[in-house]
Amino acid sequence: MNTLLQRTTSQFAEWRSAVGEHLQPYWFRWQRFSESRPLLAKWIQWAVLLTTGLLAGFWMYIMVISATSPSLRELRALQTQGASEIYSADSVLIGRYFDQYRLLVTYDSIPEFIINALVATEDERFYDHSGIDYRSWGRVMFRTILQGDRSGGGGSTISQQLAKNILSREENSAVSLLVHKTREIITAKRLERIYSKEQILALYLNTVTFPDNMYGIDVAAKRFFSKSATELKPEEGALLIGSLKATTYYHPLRHPERAINRRNVVFQQMARNNYITDEVRDSLMALPIDLAYNQEVRNLGIAPHFREYVKREVEELLAGLEKENGQPYDLYTDGLKIYTTLHSGLQHAAEDAIRTHLTEVQREFDRHWPGNSAPWYDETTLNLAMKNSLYYQHLKAQKLTEAEILEKFNTRDSVTIFTWDGPQEVVMSPMDVIKYHLGVLQVGFLSMEPQTGFIRAWVGSSDYDFFQYDHVRSKRQSGSVFKPVVYTQALRSGIEPCEQIENRLEIFHEYAKHDWAIKDYNREDPDPHIDVNGADLDDWIPQNADGKYGGSYSMQGAITHSVNTATVDLIFRTGVDSVIQLAHDMGITGEIPEEPSIALGAASMSLYDMTQVFATLANQGVKVRPKSISHILTHEGEVLVDFRRVEKGQQVVDTTTATIMTHFLESVATMGTASRLRWRYGLYNYPIAGKTGTSQNHADGWFIGYNPHLVSGVWVGGDSPLVRFRNFENGQGAASALPIWAYYMKEVLKKPGFEAWQDGEFPELTPAQKRLLACPMRIKSPEELLADSLAQIQDSIQALQLDSLQVLPRPLTD
Repeated sequence: MNTLLQRTTSQFAEWRSAVGEHLQPYWFRWQRFSESRPLLAKWIQWAVLLTTGLLAGFWMYIMVISATSPSLRELRALQTQGASEIYSADSVLIGRYFDQYRLLVTYDSIPEFIINALVATEDERFYDHSGIDYRSWGRVMFRTILQGDRSGGGGSTISQQLAKNILSREENSAVSLLVHKTREIITAKRLERIYSKEQILALYLNTVTFPDNMYGIDVAAKRFFSKSATELKPEEGALLIGSLKATTYYHPLRHPERAINRRNVVFQQMARNNYITDEVRDSLMALPIDLAYNQEVRNLGIAPHFREYVKREVEELLAGLEKENGQPYDLYTDGLKIYTTLHSGLQHAAEDAIRTHLTEVQREFDRHWPGNSAPWYDETTLNLAMKNSLYYQHLKAQKLTEAEILEKFNTRDSVTIFTWDGPQEVVMSPMDVIKYHLGVLQVGFLSMEPQTGFIRAWVGSSDYDFFQYDHVRSKRQSGSVFKPVVYTQALRSGIEPCEQIENRLEIFHEYAKHDWAIKDYNREDPDPHIDVNGADLDDWIPQNADGKYGGSYSMQGAITHSVNTATVDLIFRTGVDSVIQLAHDMGITGEIPEEPSIALGAASMSLYDMTQVFATLANQGVKVRPKSISHILTHEGEVLVDFRRVEKGQQVVDTTTATIMTHFLESVATMGTASRLRWRYGLYNYPIAGKTGTSQNHADGWFIGYNPHLVSGVWVGGDSPLVRFRNFENGQGAASALPIWAYYMKEVLKKPGFEAWQDGEFPELTPAQKRLLACPMRIKSPEELLADSLAQIQDSIQALQLDSLQVLPRPLTD
């Protein structure tokens, strides 16, 4: 070791001596020059130091940028990266998970005309350079910088544009633009090293953004022409290539004149570069635009809210899993196949049912609120909606003042709005769009199997393109759909189902400041808060929807006719805490206020949770966790996650109570608030149980019902609780939500292919249970009986009078 060190030291000394001897004459000359011209020598020294520093800094800058740019290995993986695919239970592809949605096409499958149009328009010397077109740089510098002419376009090659598509730019400062441009150049040169020109063209056309944020030529072709890229005609392909210059400005649907002018520029460029003759150019330029716009491409499949829910579930599952190389799984690039519990047929049935009902209801709803009379048009609500909009956040990020933002929100422009007949192009200001969309009725729909927990259909809003907020998971006032929890706990606590409960209007004093652990609500309020109408604001007076009182009800009668006074009586007798605990046991996950008013649905619940509550009753008191994922396969087909085995579930309600509750809810569907299922929608002779619900001011309409194999919940309302119906007749759950359930189940119960959810009966009541329920559902009060007797007497008198008129002799006539 010492010998090697000595030899190396000796060699270095010899090299230094040789270099010194060679440079020594120059050093003597420099010393003489410095003595004769000291000032100039000093300037030269500083210039050399500065140049050396700049070169060293530039070299370090390039090294750092190069190290942070995609490596050759990462760039080679571009062609192998694949979006994960999501399938329904009946093996229908319903969507993909990706960073940017694209359908990959090979170079050989892309029409030659599109390739030539792209090269002629975007990069004339594409086949002559190796990633950077220095001649184009010179043109840009001369025209843009020296002449101030920006019409000449940029100097980026197709390889650079591909690099730009691969890289992400988060900042727009001068420094960040310089860094990004450098990284773009380095990446473009690397792309040219590992890919052929043909591969680069294919990669570019698979990653570039077309109008409507459609990524890739194939997706854009399906969007605007309802066909694949391989089927595009020359005039169609040129239209898409032309739009790349500015995808919003040259949008073919919104700005057809601009789009056709830009398309003709593409034809001119192709002729100039000898890809087509002048005659062909002229004939193509004379052709009109013939779009076949396909809105469905944006959704990229059915059940978008469900797919978003599944995405979160999968990401949580993948967080604890690693590939063989120790790297974590990437949902967006590892090409996983995710099989869900959703059934595409049931999903379509749900969407059709929603469209059928709400198309008509929306028209009626709009007639109820003409002009600017709607309560959600107040300044506070509109201002809040504006500030929650993506457009507002975009303008805020651009450092605009509130006054400037408000001016833009009140400027009219061409926009696309939602209608039940499909998206429509209109001229509106963004604020008018907010007002309009606030008044659109929203929907939440969830259908699942109570025995397995498999989610079969999920609709989170009226249209995912316009309304991403998921009303299956959002919380709204539950209304009377919460009542089954109260009646279930009443049965469990030992209250006899045939015990008659008085239908009596009652005042609960000091309700607003009462500790409900202490059952002393009847004492007079020593410190009342009286409103202008003379009512004590601290009091609670639960009233029936029909405003009728008197007589008494059995439990079955009370829930059948949704009697509020009886339900309140039961929650006081069973205890608020015990009802809350049962609600959690049956599936409610959120916090529930410790107040008796929850009996009437004052608490906010999600449709997801409430549907699970009803599923527990439908499954004989056994709670099974809802499942959205069946199993997940790797790109190679290996099983990564498997949930296909049905879990046992947890018995949270005894079988007898669950059976009686199903019998109660059957009565609701046959002769109670949901009886229109039978007489209006024709669902005769089917085992159906369910409950309607309506919140205060008719803002939320609910219906959750089930047959032996399927439980489905529906909610209808507005994005804001201020959006409501004018009257109970139209706003009640039986009118707003129940019809959707009816249309859906008519399809499920009668359509071939849905047999798994059609047959079966509810468990029969045992003889002992029948005896337990053998009582009248309602007993009238003495006052009501007297009124009935008087009415009968009056009817009898009128009948006798009619009979006496009929036996009188007819007058003689000539």
